[in-house]
Amino acid sequence: MTKITVAIDGFSSTGKSTVAKQIANYLGYVYVDSGAMYRAVTLYAIQNQLISSDHFDKKGLISALNEIDLLFKFNPKKGFAEMYLNGKNVEKAIRTMAVSNLVSKVAATPEVRKKLVQYQRHMGEHAGVVMDGRDIGTVVFPNADLKIFMTASAETRAMRRYNELKERGDDVSYEEVLKNVQERDHIDTTRKDSPLIKAEDAIEIDNSDLSLEEQFDTILNLVKKAMESK
Repeated sequence: MTKITVAIDGFSSTGKSTVAKQIANYLGYVYVDSGAMYRAVTLYAIQNQLISSDHFDKKGLISALNEIDLLFKFNPKKGFAEMYLNGKNVEKAIRTMAVSNLVSKVAATPEVRKKLVQYQRHMGEHAGVVMDGRDIGTVVFPNADLKIFMTASAETRAMRRYNELKERGDDVSYEEVLKNVQERDHIDTTRKDSPLIKAEDAIEIDNSDLSLEEQFDTILNLVKKAMESK
């Protein structure tokens, strides 16, 4: 079948990356986790004292953007590409609450978005790609063959994220995670540059009550239909 471009957008902790990886692996497509890129820039900002809970040297980060090299390297043991920041594997480091608490502020910076959108468009300039994020269907690939917008209640998403962090051994509380989810929702949907909105031609999926298998089957069926109509 003809290869297509699949854009999966939605709120934080809706499982976008999980299903995007599954779909890409099933089809043999390239998978791009745009959120990992923003997390890596945030990690760089933290490591270089450019951002903290009460400080954000936005000008300093903007001037340092050319010093930030991002690369995805496929890990055959895990079956997906991991994020590298300036040559170092940071896949685990970018998934911490410290990064989660600050990533929306970094992502709201227009200069950061401009640089990363260029990266993302280059990665997906050929069809046969599944990319997830906040503005893939609206900004990065407005002409994507299939656009999906994922959502779920904040409480459901917080519990999923809490369980994921606890399994990793992180010392967090459910209340802390819920607050983070709600704050990120607010920042993502109200920022001036590329806010999180559902594209007019996107198919909305509320996965609050869907199992991972049901979610995968639902989206795979949509992908197959899009491929058939291409």
